[in-house]
Amino acid sequence: MTRIIMHGCNGRMGQFITELCKKDENAVIVAGVDAWDDGHNAYPVYLSVGQVQEEADVVIDFSSANAMENLLVDCVGKKLPCVLCTTGFSEEQLSFMKKKSEEIAILKSANMSLGINVLMKLLKEATKTFAPAGFDIEIVEKHHNQKLDAPSGTALALADAINEELDPKYEYVYDRSTRREKRPEKEIGISAVRGGSIVGDHDVLFCGPDEVITISHRAYSRGVFAKGAIEAAKFLAGKAPGMYDMQQVIGE
Repeated sequence: MTRIIMHGCNGRMGQFITELCKKDENAVIVAGVDAWDDGHNAYPVYLSVGQVQEEADVVIDFSSANAMENLLVDCVGKKLPCVLCTTGFSEEQLSFMKKKSEEIAILKSANMSLGINVLMKLLKEATKTFAPAGFDIEIVEKHHNQKLDAPSGTALALADAINEELDPKYEYVYDRSTRREKRPEKEIGISAVRGGSIVGDHDVLFCGPDEVITISHRAYSRGVFAKGAIEAAKFLAGKAPGMYDMQQVIGE
């Protein structure tokens, strides 16, 4: 049984994970962390991981990028592995995270969906065929109108997965409105759509002469991210210090 501290327990994703863990025989939330609590959770809620009294094996974080430094300091103090599901980290924050991974196991992923992480593997294989054949590569991501960052962390992760197979590396282009020129060959266009209640849509287009191959992922519920986070927590519990990712969870 994996004992979990849910950081950001009263947010939408925290509540998704709470409900899923009630039905999971191999995972249980022993405590939550949030800035407020109305007593509706079946576990105690604290203001920080450092205050948690219950014994735990791992922390799942679905809060905000601004909370990451204090969270990891607390996790190091308690020797707790941490699954970071938040996006929008700065380069300085990523450096801080890397430093703390020398002391505890940290798993960071731009998208916790098992499907998205399998998709990344498929994109690597597709790129090996289509890029040398001169296919243009475009990514279109769509999210709800409350999402703060653009492009999404997932879109960038998909682009990075593709770019790992390219030599020389391709440039990421987010806006062509100021250019008056034909599309350069070695670029990956990334477009963002924000509207309504779209949970998360990602399309990767390989555009060649007379044909277009589109590889897509649709998230119909935030439950797909919650399920992935729980699987990541089970994987990370007991792991040695270091940086981990979802590719390892799915068994790359």
